Amino acid sequence: MIKFGTGGWRSIIGEDFTKDNIRILVQALCNEMKDSGKDDKPVIVGYDRRFLSDLGARWMCEVFAGNDIKVEFIDKNAPTPMIMFEVKARKSHYGAAVTASHNPAIYNGIKLFTEGGRDASMETTDVIEEYISRVEKINSMDFEEAVSKGFVVKIDPSNDFIDAILKMVDEKAIRARNLKVLLDPMYGVSKTSLQTILLTLRCDLDIINDRHDTLFGGRLPSPSAATLMHLQRDVVERGFDIGLGTDGDADRLGVIDDGGRFIHPNEILALLYYYLNKYKGWKGDCVRNLATTNLLDDMAEDFGMHCHEVPVGFKHISSAMEKHDAVIGGESSGGLTIRGHIRGKDGIFAATLLIEMICVTGKKISEILKEIYDKYGYRTMVEKAYEFKHELKEKLMNTLYIDRKLPDFPFEVEKISYMDGVKVYFRNKGWIIARFSGTEPLLRVFSEMPDEEQAEKACEVMKRFLGV
Repeated sequence: MIKFGTGGWRSIIGEDFTKDNIRILVQALCNEMKDSGKDDKPVIVGYDRRFLSDLGARWMCEVFAGNDIKVEFIDKNAPTPMIMFEVKARKSHYGAAVTASHNPAIYNGIKLFTEGGRDASMETTDVIEEYISRVEKINSMDFEEAVSKGFVVKIDPSNDFIDAILKMVDEKAIRARNLKVLLDPMYGVSKTSLQTILLTLRCDLDIINDRHDTLFGGRLPSPSAATLMHLQRDVVERGFDIGLGTDGDADRLGVIDDGGRFIHPNEILALLYYYLNKYKGWKGDCVRNLATTNLLDDMAEDFGMHCHEVPVGFKHISSAMEKHDAVIGGESSGGLTIRGHIRGKDGIFAATLLIEMICVTGKKISEILKEIYDKYGYRTMVEKAYEFKHELKEKLMNTLYIDRKLPDFPFEVEKISYMDGVKVYFRNKGWIIARFSGTEPLLRVFSEMPDEEQAEKACEVMKRFLGV
């Protein structure tokens, strides 16, 4: 089974993520490229540090070569944002990263990118799935033969990617501060790029958890309050100005401030939108998915702009950013991008921009957050993830989406949306959403409220109602 979710195709290694399935997927893509006349430019292929990622990328190259389609191959561990950057820079029709991003270590997968360096749209992946169902023969060429014949060309876009980020920030302001930074790549691929950027900017940098470990130290490679406890402790005990954590393929960011507080991704988005508008003078709308803070809506209105709500999946954010020429777009899981950069998530660039924010304003993250909350009101988000048996999914879907039944919440309801899952908006500016994960067998329930007690209450009411 090869099905694309909100962030590419991801499956358990050895179950569905296999050499045969990788080859089938790539053959389908080759067939589509030839039929649509998109086989005239090389495909950009890269991989992260997960188990089988390097081999998976080579298996992909072999099938592209067997179909006379050239590949520009990043033959070393590469952050997903770098691969997307290269797709944009080379004006390629397609690119791919072998990664399962922040999923558990038993997963791997493939993210597909299209022109401009963006996540493949649902329309594109639907077409490829149709081609997958019709694959009859796989054409392949040995990897070394493909290299010798020029079908696979090894490239290293590291310098171009790093230089592009440095050009977008105030190097002089950052160099003057000598900020003390602690980086946790979470055993992933951000180290080389972020290390080079931060040392070039004269930050006093130290790094933890940077060795190659396909089990990610036994943790989920997703930056959160629970997974960044080591970073949190070291920031406080060793006196760092900021702690930065990136997920397995470096497209998501987690932050620990100088006081050891975990800065929620919602707050990162709010901080950067506020900074770009108030301190850098950028003007424009913002984009968020429907499971991300409505604090951005109030900020946008105050700036005379608009915040656009889209379904979960960064491809929706990318499209809306382009349509509205938005300044920033992001999601509560830690992914964001800025106008003028790639149209996909980039934890490396987001980290660098936060460093600039601290240096330019001369303020601590906690001080800027206080400015924001004093002006727009405090919000807190509670996130739950419930596992369920396969046979229960249809029942839950019928309840939520067909019968459209909901519990009696102890908050006044303003409106209900079925754009993606079901989202209930309350009159106190809070909300709750329930939707099925696009990458794992989980029901996700998020609630944002003026305080944590109300958010927990809303989630508990939903949990009891659904029986999960």
